[in-house]
Parts: sequence; C-alpha cells; structure tokens
Amino acid sequence: MAALASDANELPPRKMITAGGADDAAHDHDSSSFPTPAASSSLNPKPNNKPALPWKTRIAIALLSHVTDFARRSDGSINRRLLHFLDFTSPPTPSTRRGHVSSSDITVDPARHLWFRLFSPSSPGPLPVIFFFHGGGFAFLSPASSAYDAVCRRLSRELPAIIISVNYRLSPEHRFPAQYDDGFDVLRYVDEHPYELPQKADLGRCFLAGDSAGANIAHHVAVRVCKSSSSSCCFEAVRIRGLISIQPFFGGEERTEAEIRLRNAPVVSVERTDLCWKGFLPEGEDRDHWAANVSGPKAVDIAGVEGFPAVLLFVAGFDPLRDWQKRYYEWLKRSGKEAEMVEYPNSIHAFYVFPELPESAQLVSEMKNFVDRKIKSSF
Repeated sequence: MAALASDANELPPRKMITAGGADDAAHDHDSSSFPTPAASSSLNPKPNNKPALPWKTRIAIALLSHVTDFARRSDGSINRRLLHFLDFTSPPTPSTRRGHVSSSDITVDPARHLWFRLFSPSSPGPLPVIFFFHGGGFAFLSPASSAYDAVCRRLSRELPAIIISVNYRLSPEHRFPAQYDDGFDVLRYVDEHPYELPQKADLGRCFLAGDSAGANIAHHVAVRVCKSSSSSCCFEAVRIRGLISIQPFFGGEERTEAEIRLRNAPVVSVERTDLCWKGFLPEGEDRDHWAANVSGPKAVDIAGVEGFPAVLLFVAGFDPLRDWQKRYYEWLKRSGKEAEMVEYPNSIHAFYVFPELPESAQLVSEMKNFVDRKIKSSF
C-alpha cells in the first residue's frame, strides 16, 4: 500500500476499468468518463514491491490476525466465549444532533439472532438505502464490531445514505447457505416493514454492498433477488440499483499467481482463507463450489438473469484474492452485465477499514460517485 501522501492533495495511485452491458462489454474506458476526485491520479501507476503501511495500521492488522488465529481451535471450530472478550464492539447511538449519524438495532428474527444496525445521517431526504454485509471470512465480526460500526457510520455521513448493516449467522456453526438466506430475508423484511426506516429512506434507490465475505454474500443475494422478481416472491418497494463489491472473497481449488506470491499476506493468508472456506462450504464440497468459485465451471449462469445490478468492484494489488476478483469482473462482462473495476495497486486486503490510509477516503469517494450516477440514471 502506498505510504501516506505528504501533501493533502496528493492522491494514491489507482486505475479504473469499466465495461457496459451486452452491447459494449468488450470496450474498456478510462476513468475520465466518470469524473471523481481521483480522476487526476495515474491510470497506469507503478506498484510498490511491498505495501508501505503506517505503524498504526500494522499494529491493528497484527492484532486482528492474532485474535482470529487464537480464537480458532485446531478442529476448525471457534471459541466464541473468548472471541466475545476480544471483539471490541460499539453500542447503537440514537442522536438528533446536526451533523451526526444516529443508529439503532432492529430485530428481524430472534430465533436465529437475525438483526441489522440502522444508520441514519442528519442529511435531509430522500436518501438511498444501502444494505451492507460485513467481512470476516463468514466466521467473524458483526455490525456491532467497532471497525464496522465506524465504517457504516462514515458511509452514512459521507455518501449520504441510510445504511442497513446485516448481522448474519456465522460459520462454522452455520454453514452455507445460512448467510445468503439471512441477507435475502433482511431485504424481504425491509420490503414488508418500510415503516421501520426513517421517512427519508427511498427504497426505490437501494444498493447492495459488502467487503470480503460480505461482498460474496452481496453478490449471491443480488442473484437471488433478481430471480425472485420473476417469481411469486417479488419485492414491492425495494429496488436494487447497484452492487458495490469491495475486495470480494471468492476462490477455487486452483492456486492463482497472487495466492502463491502473497500466500503469507496479512489478514487473508492462504492458510486462513482455506480454513474459512472449509468452515463455510457444505460438508464434502471443495472450493470449486459455486458459492466460492462464482466464475468457475459450476457457476450459476447469470447471463439470462434480468435486472442484475451494475457492479462497482474494488481490487487491491497486495490482496491474495485479487486474481479471483478480476476473474469475477471478466465473468460479469462475458455475462453481459455492467461492471466497473477500480484497482489500488499498492493496497492490501481490507485497506479501506483504516481511515488513516489515503486510499480509504478515495474508495468512499468512488462509492459516492457510483451511487450518485446510478440514482440519476434510474429516473
């Protein structure tokens, strides 16, 4: 990851590739078509040999890695009691102060501990609604985890938007497809109970978003929502206008070049991701299962799925998952879907969670630009 810029106006390197639908999927354009504060950045930046991280970020990453490793038992199960003490959480904060973001927790199904944290900025409406799925390898963290509470609060304030951060069930206690079921059911609950949201929430302008495992969930929920629209289980109010996929957690049995070269990368080393897949996928299935290898031979064909939303995909140069993410982008193009890919060549997995990194602010700016464009095009 690039070192912190010495000038506040200096932007970290990034590059953007876009593709339209079936008519223009083969044509790529540079980011000048979509002006953002990042447009002045190099479109062909030279990557560093290794990520340059501030000490604050290095310490946070080391703590996160040690906590997850320490909580996972040798048989793959997770010591939840221990993790409860190590996972720092933040309570919801109802607030009416100008310039602040209020939050509250809303229960969907107490039997499976399904709930979401609702973030609402003080900005006037109407505001788009973003269903957000947190990362953590399907096994760790929650909307109450301090890092994700801060991320969603920031997105709510800066986009601005109503954020619905979903607390889905975790593996290995709850394997596939529990997380996808939970994500879909939260959308259906909001569709059936719109009064649970502030009046300024515009359910006709919804987006799905997530990072890492959460981005995997967001993709599969999008497919399910689109398929449900052509069946008896359709949505009355919720309309998905876009999918924001931040370094999605995809994989396969093959070892890609990035996985081999970056096998000991922080946060998502190959050993850690293998354990996450083992705890998430159905018993007896390998990583070429369609939930993991979304563009592989067992993939769900979305070419004929109507209404699949435009995708904004973020990729990082020091992320071992980057090759799988790029294959996802190419697969979306082959399927005739609209997609944009933004790459930060000097960044690591989960870089945007750390606000001290300049790429973090740039990613939020890209998200805002995407949401604004998709809202305008929906009229």
